Amino acid sequence: MLFFLKSFATLQLDIVGFLAILGEASVLANAQVAALSKFSLLPRLLPAPQALIRTKRLKRLEPSEGKVVGSHNGNYRGQINHVAHVLHQGEKVPDYSIRCVRVTRNVNQPPVKASSTGPLAILSILGCAMSIALLVLSVTMNDGMALLATVLLSTLSSIVGIASLWTLKLPRRTTIGRVPKSDVVIIFPGGQFLIVRCDEMTARELYWAPERCEYLLSTTVYRFISLLATLMLMFGVIALANASLHMQIAFAAAYILLNAAYWVVAALPSRLHWDLKSFIVERETYEDEDGKTYTEALWKAIAVTRSIDWVKVADAAPQTEAWSQWLVEARTAAMAEKSERDPVTGVWSMPKWDPQRALTEAMFENLTMLERSV
Repeated sequence: MLFFLKSFATLQLDIVGFLAILGEASVLANAQVAALSKFSLLPRLLPAPQALIRTKRLKRLEPSEGKVVGSHNGNYRGQINHVAHVLHQGEKVPDYSIRCVRVTRNVNQPPVKASSTGPLAILSILGCAMSIALLVLSVTMNDGMALLATVLLSTLSSIVGIASLWTLKLPRRTTIGRVPKSDVVIIFPGGQFLIVRCDEMTARELYWAPERCEYLLSTTVYRFISLLATLMLMFGVIALANASLHMQIAFAAAYILLNAAYWVVAALPSRLHWDLKSFIVERETYEDEDGKTYTEALWKAIAVTRSIDWVKVADAAPQTEAWSQWLVEARTAAMAEKSERDPVTGVWSMPKWDPQRALTEAMFENLTMLERSV
């Protein structure tokens, strides 16, 4: 027979309940992409569920630091969209290096979504399995308060999951007509350049307009559910504090294991949490892609795009006479020798030109007579 409280005097508020609300940072690290998956609806134990009970939901995915500029059409954004950053993983490219890729839409694949086989899905299944195990233990040990805590804390995650469930909307081009070439240059904070060859539709989806989060429930309903979830969390923690010692130990072990698992997953690359099969990324390898200076990397990006217009739009070079002269010389050198693909290795050639020497000469030529005499 299940036992509950014998009297008010036996009410306990033990410290073990705090384990249920620890680990907020690791949960928030992937909270938005986790809410994109149907696995978030599973009733399960979840560390720090209060981290998901927000006063406001995100309207846009968080962008990354960097610059995005059209190599021919003049478009510019001072940040990198979240999905584009996850797709290209620019932080893995060495500083002062260039990479070139071709991105195309895979019409046979569903839209961008959360991975159904990734680490976050495994975490949800693990939390659900622990809820089932604790539920069975509670009934076996006739612990009514542990049973109540398990039901409240597990159902809480499902309620929060329903309130936060959303779909990703990538912007699409609606007008029909001829448009300029849509190749894109992404400049990362470490001086890396990524040249992306793509059509206008792909460029608009990934780089120009921000992604939108469309939620299943309205904001008003979300706030009422958040209130309900908050009350469930409080009563769940109180019920947990009044469970038997053996069940409290079982809960403590479960939350310690889950916290460790969430921290491990938070440290993994974000690419593992997304299903991006709707975009096909193909590398175009150039010789001498890795450089030692920003000037060298900038020259190689100009050589690949065969244009300097984007450099001015993105403010990727200082606005001085010497640099303006250097940019003109770089464009001339890039146009003078066309890159060719090696039929054996598949590597594209890079025009032969010394950007560092050319910049030094341009700076000296633009010195005043007084500066030269010093």
